[in-house]
Amino acid sequence: MGVQPDTDLTPEEQQLLADIRRRKEELLREIQQLKDEITEVTAEMERLEAQDECKSNTKAKQLSTGKKKFNMDPKKGIEYLIEHGLLKDTPEDVAQFLYKGEGLNKTAIGDYLGERNDFNIKVLDAFVELHDFTDLILVQALRQFLWSFRLPGEAQKIDRMMEKFAQRYCQLNPGVFSNTDTCYVLSFAIIMLNTSLHNPSVKEKPTIDTFITMNRGINNGGDLPRELLEGLYDSIKQEPFKIPEDDGNDLMHTFFNPDREGWLWKQGSSKISGRYKSWKRRWFILNDKCLYYFEYTTDKEPRGIIPLENVQVRDVADRNKPNCFELFSVGSDVIKACKTDSEGKVVEGKHTVYRMSAATPEEKDEWMKSIRQSISHNPFYDMLAARKKKAQQK
Repeated sequence: MGVQPDTDLTPEEQQLLADIRRRKEELLREIQQLKDEITEVTAEMERLEAQDECKSNTKAKQLSTGKKKFNMDPKKGIEYLIEHGLLKDTPEDVAQFLYKGEGLNKTAIGDYLGERNDFNIKVLDAFVELHDFTDLILVQALRQFLWSFRLPGEAQKIDRMMEKFAQRYCQLNPGVFSNTDTCYVLSFAIIMLNTSLHNPSVKEKPTIDTFITMNRGINNGGDLPRELLEGLYDSIKQEPFKIPEDDGNDLMHTFFNPDREGWLWKQGSSKISGRYKSWKRRWFILNDKCLYYFEYTTDKEPRGIIPLENVQVRDVADRNKPNCFELFSVGSDVIKACKTDSEGKVVEGKHTVYRMSAATPEEKDEWMKSIRQSISHNPFYDMLAARKKKAQQK
């Protein structure tokens, strides 16, 4: 039904009113059109935001996956992160990632930094460059450096990493030491001092004079200032090095992919009486140059740990048990080991030998072969002795 004309209006006013009403309808249509367009744009924005959120969630999941892969296999973890665009394929970007260390296993960081290939060495260079040791005494610099990762167990890796540390420290603190070898040797003297002063198993604690004597002549044939060495000694005595806790399950990392595991019968021997104790069935795990044994496979903590340092393994006959072999010390009466006592306290082991029995001759041979491959004779100390000799030369 059309709009009735207003008889009180002149023809001109009626025309103006009709124009206004027509314009109103056009504006209403335009407003509705704009509303429809706004609805479409809003829907598109929500869709894009959902996509971005999905991508963000995907990236977060990939980052989490990459970190977990890194903690189990550092090389594969870095490759995964680079493939998914979460890291640039440059030593600098990888070094930044390791330096921040969020969610990363400190042992895995140390293993990756110590690898001897061109890319990893460049990553180590960039990693050390991220540390600022300017105007720090050597102990402070070491505290900062050794907090960012855990030193690996391999001598060659330790040598490369500590050499880079010494170079960086001397670069930022010129004039403190005559050469980087002096810094290198003194750094290890400090690490050893920390162990001697704060390890409960070390009964005779070194004095300041012992520490000074130990470092005679290492400064290009000359002695370092006594006040410098006293300051380093006092710093370590008052505050031991803090060992960084690994992010994630450290035991899971240690025992995730062992060199060997299985049941063995174990017999202890007493250093004091020489009498043999009874045989006990234990679950053994061989990994990372250590032999761990548990009472049950479900135990979270080992009952004992035997570091495979300066020990040997030999075949042995036992009239009570078949397929026996022994771990015995080389150059020391007691094997350096620890175990938990009946009250759950960790105590130092006092065994001269550890005798084990396998189920079959084949298992015995496999265990002995695996243990021999893991045995370490501390080759690093040969390197350290050579470096010390070099530092003492004029």
